Amino acid sequence: MGQILDKFHGKEWRKKQIRKITDKVYERIKNQAGGTTLTFEDLYIAVLLVYNDINKHLPGPHFDPPSKEQVRSLMQDCDLNLDGEINHEEFVKFVQRLTAETFLVVSQGLILTLVVAPTVAMATKKATEGVPGVGKAVQKLPNSIYASLVTLAIVWFQTSRQGI
Repeated sequence: MGQILDKFHGKEWRKKQIRKITDKVYERIKNQAGGTTLTFEDLYIAVLLVYNDINKHLPGPHFDPPSKEQVRSLMQDCDLNLDGEINHEEFVKFVQRLTAETFLVVSQGLILTLVVAPTVAMATKKATEGVPGVGKAVQKLPNSIYASLVTLAIVWFQTSRQGI
């Protein structure tokens, strides 16, 4: 499913989006901490900020940030120079690994919506054929317009229900 999202945006799209988020968050935390690298505490705050950005900007379910133990374990894997802190490039790799599953879930939800919604629209259009007042109005709409309206309504409902 993630491959389909790549086809729409190109493989570099996700990397660019992650890079924008990581650069912004890294600079913010680095400036607040006053150093050039992130300690574990700084890193955990940065993870919370990254997940906050993801939850604000991406449609679909909200994602819970990882636990401190998960962050500590991934930090050890991404700390390439083994200094116990994370520099900018290590942070980018850290966030890419951390969010890989998040983008997969979002792309699956988007594709499911775009495939299922038009099918549901056509089924409801057929089901309303005999309903007085509704059936005639719905039947006058071309199938493509009706399917688009139902798809937009479903997407709107999903995003408004989550406060996006």
